[in-house]
Amino acid sequence: MEPILLTFPHQFETERLVIRAPKPEDWQPLYKAMQDSINELMPWLPFARQEQTESGVKKTTKEAYLNFLAREDLRFHAFDKESGEFIISSGLHRINWDVRKFEIGYWIDTKHRGKGYVTELVKGLTAFAFRELDANRVEIRCDTKNGRSKAVAERAGFELEGILRNDDIEENGELRDTCVFAVIEDPESN
Repeated sequence: MEPILLTFPHQFETERLVIRAPKPEDWQPLYKAMQDSINELMPWLPFARQEQTESGVKKTTKEAYLNFLAREDLRFHAFDKESGEFIISSGLHRINWDVRKFEIGYWIDTKHRGKGYVTELVKGLTAFAFRELDANRVEIRCDTKNGRSKAVAERAGFELEGILRNDDIEENGELRDTCVFAVIEDPESN
């Protein structure tokens, strides 16, 4: 079956979060969270090293919506159930529909950091991938120096499979290593 023909929910919930496909109007809370969190995001995320403009975020948010509908990339935005406040941008990326392999990426609005939201989201998104998308493999890749992301992967039940040495490069030309964490069945189903 062609991925664009796949039908699955565009929204689900965890204990504290509503996690849903992006909507074009999400650009406003996304832009504000990026501005508020840019210093914490810069070391780890290439997009954060470039100037973020309102029109640029509008464009990428609309593209994320279209890519979701085309099943090319599944970005999700997470909001607090009670307040409706934006908390996390995440998603299932680098999709291989033949293998049913997905990579989870995420960033959080800094003011919500340290409250367990990212771990909750990763567990929910992992369960969603196995339950709704028939995943065979879900990965998290992060820089070896990114202690917070490594801790999220471990808390969510992912296993470190290896380290890709000299896998990426920083703006200053320094080579970086990447941890590859994965699960091949939903840890929550055991």
